[in-house]
Amino acid sequence: MGIAGLGYVGLPLAMEFVRAGFVVTGIDLDQRKLEAIRQGKSYIQDVSPGVLREAVRSKKFLVTSDYGVIADLDTISICVPTPLRKTKDPDISYVLEATENIKAHVHRDMLLVLESTTYPGTTDEILLPAVKNFVVGKEIFVAFSPERVDPGNTKFNTHNTPKIIGGATPGCTKVACALYSQAIERVIPVSSTTCAEMVKLLENTFRAVNIGLVNELAIMCDKLNVPVWEVIEAAATKPFGFMPFYPGPGLGGHCIPVDPLYLSWKLKTLNYTARFIELASEINTHMPDYVVTKIGKVLNRVNKCLKGSAVLIVGVAYKRDVEDVRESPALDIIRLLKEEGARLQYTDPYVPTLAMDGGTLKSVPLEGKTLRNVDIAVIVTNHSKFNYRMIFKKAPLILDTRNAITQSGDHVYKL
Repeated sequence: MGIAGLGYVGLPLAMEFVRAGFVVTGIDLDQRKLEAIRQGKSYIQDVSPGVLREAVRSKKFLVTSDYGVIADLDTISICVPTPLRKTKDPDISYVLEATENIKAHVHRDMLLVLESTTYPGTTDEILLPAVKNFVVGKEIFVAFSPERVDPGNTKFNTHNTPKIIGGATPGCTKVACALYSQAIERVIPVSSTTCAEMVKLLENTFRAVNIGLVNELAIMCDKLNVPVWEVIEAAATKPFGFMPFYPGPGLGGHCIPVDPLYLSWKLKTLNYTARFIELASEINTHMPDYVVTKIGKVLNRVNKCLKGSAVLIVGVAYKRDVEDVRESPALDIIRLLKEEGARLQYTDPYVPTLAMDGGTLKSVPLEGKTLRNVDIAVIVTNHSKFNYRMIFKKAPLILDTRNAITQSGDHVYKL
């Protein structure tokens, strides 16, 4: 079998199929990734170097940048990125490129599965035309199976997270389910590729909208001088009809900030406005601005202004205990603080360097000396490795956007 795209989705998927006894060929155009894999160096947190080295050593995992190998493969799973353009329109150029490369080598009795998150209808619009010379469902098989990767999750991984599969025909669904059931604990067939695409978008739209709601609640509670975290925890004691979501400095990662806007864009082509998605995106996108404004207000309380103040950003990854900075709200917060003239440092054990605006920032050690020499510490990512007791004791001011500080003090401010 083959996997096109060896990133956060493709590489863990490859390891699951290797573990199931398959010989997997990975295709990626990034030579740095290919060289790292050949050396047994994992660049994905959820794939251990030991597992990767053994897969390479045993020749169960082969990698190349040559799509020509598809001529000798029975299946190909497409796991390439689907980011947003600056205009917040879908960028499916990677899917188009992969499909065009696959098209030249596709053959009879082959299974093509798209895993990249995208708008409803993509599989039918892009993959099916690429195999138009074959009878779909009989001579060739096409399906969509959305990735459900949660980097850093120690409980659910590629193997034990249920896999949604929707084929272009019932026969396609059956073939795709037969493949994935060899490596994934549970596969769940749905009626079509478009249904499977919509499942993924619902999952992340549900989260984005509810996070948008609770972020707005945080702003309202701030104006009302009510502790939002206490409100949420109290509401969460209700045993029915409520699911707690928590506010934060903004959305990050490869899914929640992006996927709902794929759905919103698609609906615009049908002359429909996805109002909940648009509103949630507006609120969530505004949160870094809100955080920077609050930093300024906290400094004002001790007669300091934002310009010239020393600010320590505690955590720049988009979520707890991962090294991933894609779409991280910390990036916007740092940019906005720089524009305001603040003196910036950051600390993150998972992100030793950070590329910003053509330059590079380096993580500083989180220690007493660092904390005493800043005007305010802003907790943006609540890594479990951070010593929050030390931050509480040593930092002169703290803005905690994640409710990581459990002690109360006059110098501690919450989102």
